[in-house]
Amino acid sequence: MKIINIFDKKLIKFLLVGIINTLIGAGVMFILYNCFNCSYWLSSAANYIVGGIVSFILNKFFTFQNSSKSIRQILLFILTVGFCYFMAYVLAKQLVFFIFFSYSDKIKDNISMFLGMFLYTGLNYLIQRFIVFKENTDNEDL
Repeated sequence: MKIINIFDKKLIKFLLVGIINTLIGAGVMFILYNCFNCSYWLSSAANYIVGGIVSFILNKFFTFQNSSKSIRQILLFILTVGFCYFMAYVLAKQLVFFIFFSYSDKIKDNISMFLGMFLYTGLNYLIQRFIVFKENTDNEDL
């Protein structure tokens, strides 16, 4: 049985892509929420729609150097983003509203969105690496 080290150069590349996604997606999210008074759900969803497009392209070709061309891979990526978004933001919102119950909804929503980004990133990395852009060879870096 082959042991895979998840703390390797792919993780570093994924995190670099994540910085780009965060700058773009979170910028969209916080501007929509705080400047245009869009809802928590619309603002955070816009983050992952915009960031998802950037993420797919950069992670496919830069992080995981995956050259396969399939609709299945695109669908898996979309499902992964949706699943991770839902899990991270529902969990973050529930946790923050429980812990910070006495704060205003605006503050709780901002804290929830911030925490949701971290939860999303960890879950998303694992699913993208081991399912969406899974290597088909045994020549994986250890």
